[in-house]
Amino acid sequence: MKNFIKEFKEFISKGNVMNLAVGVIIGGAFSAVVASLTENIISPIIGLFTGQNFDLLQISAFGVDIRYGAFITSVINFVIMAFVVFLIVRSVNKAMAIGSKPAVVEDPVSRACPFCATVISIKATRCPACTSMLTE
Repeated sequence: MKNFIKEFKEFISKGNVMNLAVGVIIGGAFSAVVASLTENIISPIIGLFTGQNFDLLQISAFGVDIRYGAFITSVINFVIMAFVVFLIVRSVNKAMAIGSKPAVVEDPVSRACPFCATVISIKATRCPACTSMLTE
């Protein structure tokens, strides 16, 4: 049990868990801002074309109200949130790439002889150790 508690403390104290917790809290707050933007600004503007608040658009079928306006508002919220997350991830990836050097692929200058495993020049046609003919 002590080992379990120790492992749990180590897990919680890692930076990634803390970053995730902060991200979830900020994401929740940002989600409220996006929902407010959609409900209070975007929906009324769309409502100008429909003649009523966009969130209130609905169809009554068989005694059931299908609120398609609220659904479309939720879809708009999702698209805005996904776009903002995309921009953040893209910016972070670009920022991380600034400090790193691009991977340089070097041409090999040596290889192993397939017969005796001696390291020889890539240009060699015969192994100097075992004198075997080397093929491409």
